[in-house]
Amino acid sequence: MPGIDKLPIEETLEDSPQTRSLLGVFEEDAAAISNYINQLFQAMHRIYDAQNELSAATHLTSKLLKEYEKQRFPLGGDDEVMTSTLQQFAKVIDELSSCHAVLSTQLADAMMFPITQFKERDLKEILTLKEVFQIASNDHDAAITRYSRLSKRRENEKIKAEVTEDVYTSRKKQHQTMMHYFCALNTLQYKKKISLLEPLLGYMQAQISFFKMGSENLTEQLEEFLTNIGTSVQNVRREMDCEVENMQQTIEDLEVASDPLYLPDPDPTKFPVHRNLTRKAGYLNARNKTGLVSSSWERQFYFTQGGNLMSQARGDVAGGLVMDIDNCSVMAVDCEDRRYCFQITSFDGKKSSILQAESKKDYEEWICTINNISKQIYLSENPEEMAARVNQSALEAVTPSPSFQQRHESMRPAVQSRPPAARTSSTGSLGSDSAALSALSLDSLVAPDTPIQFDIISPVSEDLPGQAKSSGQSSRRTNPFGESGGSKSETEDSILHQLFIVRFLGSMEVKSDESPDVVYETMRQILAARAIHNVFRMTESHLLVTCDCLKLIDPQTQVTRLRFPLPSVVLYATHQENKRLFGFVLRTSGGRAESRQTSICYIFESNNEGEKICDSVGLAKQIAFHAELDRKATEKQKEIERVKEKQQKELNKQKQIEKDLEEQSRLIAASSRSNQSSGEGQFVVLSSSQSEDSDLGEDGKKKRESEA
Repeated sequence: MPGIDKLPIEETLEDSPQTRSLLGVFEEDAAAISNYINQLFQAMHRIYDAQNELSAATHLTSKLLKEYEKQRFPLGGDDEVMTSTLQQFAKVIDELSSCHAVLSTQLADAMMFPITQFKERDLKEILTLKEVFQIASNDHDAAITRYSRLSKRRENEKIKAEVTEDVYTSRKKQHQTMMHYFCALNTLQYKKKISLLEPLLGYMQAQISFFKMGSENLTEQLEEFLTNIGTSVQNVRREMDCEVENMQQTIEDLEVASDPLYLPDPDPTKFPVHRNLTRKAGYLNARNKTGLVSSSWERQFYFTQGGNLMSQARGDVAGGLVMDIDNCSVMAVDCEDRRYCFQITSFDGKKSSILQAESKKDYEEWICTINNISKQIYLSENPEEMAARVNQSALEAVTPSPSFQQRHESMRPAVQSRPPAARTSSTGSLGSDSAALSALSLDSLVAPDTPIQFDIISPVSEDLPGQAKSSGQSSRRTNPFGESGGSKSETEDSILHQLFIVRFLGSMEVKSDESPDVVYETMRQILAARAIHNVFRMTESHLLVTCDCLKLIDPQTQVTRLRFPLPSVVLYATHQENKRLFGFVLRTSGGRAESRQTSICYIFESNNEGEKICDSVGLAKQIAFHAELDRKATEKQKEIERVKEKQQKELNKQKQIEKDLEEQSRLIAASSRSNQSSGEGQFVVLSSSQSEDSDLGEDGKKKRESEA
């Protein structure tokens, strides 16, 4: 016979929607069995009633045949042959009547009794356990709801203890009731076959016994078949007894092992947090906004499926997609005076969800699991091993930073003697490429005695009081209506405006700004420091890329938190494998030593790929470069036009002088012609006048010329 379907008793404590769905299938099966058994019981009862009626009718027939000889018929009443024949028939029928009576008794014992017991005892027991389980489940849901509403304040310790005890009692009751209910449903699968086969076996055996009493003509093949059926029934009964014993032992073991799990927040020392998971399932409270300031919480079963977060309500056959958590971000949040809340934001930043875990263990495991999935570790052949290696390398690969521990001088020769290694980048591990850099190369990249800044304030603002003014770090509100209150915005003339959602991871001073390795090493140092010191919170901002500068804007108040002039951004790069990480190096004038320039590396995490941000910054620098070239070309063209204009003026002046000279020559020529036609007398007069002029001298000549 085929195998028996069973409910998993081990999963009763988890009480997942899959288990509830499977339970619903078993309950539907139990209802179908009950309906079918009722119909079969009625049919068999009709057989039993018919057999009783047949036995009574046969006995009455035999009695009537015996009384035939006492009858007085008007015609042929003295037929002795007929009387003797009927007496013989009466004897045979009387024997048959006895056989029918025996058959009726056997049907009552072998057919009606088993099916009656199954109908009145086993099926009613299932209905009773179902009602008890439903009551226990409702009590547990109510207790969990009250526990979820507990405040984080410590004034209500008595109420908290009462609610915790209520959760413990209701969960224990539900678990025990559910295990016994599952055991009864599993047993029902065996009893179903017994209740169907055993009455039929009794019926057939009674019929065989009946026919054997009347005739020996039954075939051996039928007897062999019935014998096999009887053997199968016995085997099923033995298997049922063995399975019931195993289930009872399992229930006892689970009751002992699950006792600490009845508490909503178990002891973390007994149940450590698993940080290498890439799959997780369990109940969470989801926050749903019902208005501008109001919200509601709904408890649902959540589980991860590949790179998707799914949810499933009780009674649903399958789960629904909540969010794609590939390349997503997850962080702990404070929400409505509730504990263990965290927020998941999709990779494009368009969708977010706030969830509440039941315990601190679940809270940390959910954050670690979603973080591992966001790095796409689940796509590897052994995800948990890969996650363990990534998380372990985050702790082992940390280069000692002056901001957290001092480097011992005695260790420098040993460190410098290490052979160089090829540099590789990490997918999402917190500094898994540290083995690629020697201590000498690290000292040439990262400035010593420089702390790591995890907040949004510039780490050199205290040393450089003038930098805030020069770099625009003074908080300036961006008018959302496009007005500037009389002053023109510094980015209005920029032809490039691109906005990205980023989260600030940290910044630190660096020694070099010539190689992308500076950005990679800074990423490794900052991420490793966050892992060591359990710094999970990140400041979310809007990064505005223009042709003049980079701006960090508060998404709520539209206040400019930081401003980085674009010419000062000398280097920018994206992580070689984790494309959501990017950083840039800002070169500023002055620092701890006023005689040198300071380079600071800023590291961010974006919702989408960091390459897009780097491409945008590169485009902005190209546009600024070409704009500068155009400006210089325009100034040069203006200078050329000014020179040409000056030359044109000189040329026009020279032409005017030549024109005046020609006019003067023409007038002199005309006057000379008129003088030649005047005759000799005029010549004499002119000669006399010339002699007079010679007598008058130079002053006389000038006077005469002026009169002329």
